[in-house]
Amino acid sequence: MLKKIFTWWDGATIGTSLFSKLNGTRIGEDGLGNVYFEGGKATDGRPRRWVIYSGPNDASRVPAEWHGWLHHTTDLTPDQMPAPRSWQKPAEPNLTGTGAAYRPSGALERGGVRAAATGDYEAWSPN
Repeated sequence: MLKKIFTWWDGATIGTSLFSKLNGTRIGEDGLGNVYFEGGKATDGRPRRWVIYSGPNDASRVPAEWHGWLHHTTDLTPDQMPAPRSWQKPAEPNLTGTGAAYRPSGALERGGVRAAATGDYEAWSPN
């Protein structure tokens, strides 16, 4: 309970959840469990839009179609948009810091074996 009151980096606080229920209209949810709201007016007169993350607050966890809706690029929600093209991949959060992150050859996590130097490097010296 205390975590929900004081921590903002691991999901919405009680205040944000309460504000969303009282002042927002639930618009939809994406495949990652993030919930999208709209309510009130921003200073430019457009409707205010926001997301409540399921899990850590990380903007890379917002799929492109919802990103467009959040930033008023489109007023269509993903369920109102045409079906995705066959070549489009599903959205994926940023995997940095996880076990699924990209690790090039020579990375410590992959054994740390780097290719031998080719001898074409010459250190700079200020003569």
